[in-house]
Amino acid sequence: MNIPILYEDGEALVIDKPAGLPIDRPRRGGECLEDHLEQLKLGFQRPPSAVHRLDTDTSGCLLLARNPKAHKRFAAAFEAQAVTKVYHGVLAGIPAEQEGRVELSLAKISSAEKGWRMIPAKKGKPSLTDWKVIATQGGYTLVEFHPATGRTHQIRVHAASGIGHALLGDPVYGSKAGAPRTMLHASAITVAREGKTDIAATSPLPADFAALGFSES
Repeated sequence: MNIPILYEDGEALVIDKPAGLPIDRPRRGGECLEDHLEQLKLGFQRPPSAVHRLDTDTSGCLLLARNPKAHKRFAAAFEAQAVTKVYHGVLAGIPAEQEGRVELSLAKISSAEKGWRMIPAKKGKPSLTDWKVIATQGGYTLVEFHPATGRTHQIRVHAASGIGHALLGDPVYGSKAGAPRTMLHASAITVAREGKTDIAATSPLPADFAALGFSES
């Protein structure tokens, strides 16, 4: 598997993570990002490490740190909300509004039947996502998401419970029908750095978005 590099300097890489590639090794075994870290050393002695998470199904921009000090600084930037992220997703339906803001606190629950998932809960962690419709096609909607926080499954829950339409192909918060994966793509990331130029990368919409009629143009 060839993993495209969207940004590179002495302390950071941003890769274009393929959909279906988990960051951590699945319990059942199988390929994960770790298997590709050696090729992503690119002449450095240390392999890079992922600073944040993307779901296995989610494609697009993933920030890797090339040394432990950089990893610590980047992690602090995420904590301080000094990282700007843009996502695109396909909703299984057409929302009533063209744009909006979802503010739903999220909490994790688990059951033997369904496993774990996130739900809106007053006592959960605050989360905020701005969104706007980009295009509609065949009963589906391409939406641009700007999450101000980075909670687990935030966009997926905010789409289903806040906008009222789950992401296409989402087996947890919607239905597997219509797509072979949850249709979510990390399109851009910007990380502010003191005394240095910002880390900035963008990833074009992937082929499975284009197959549904959604492209960059």
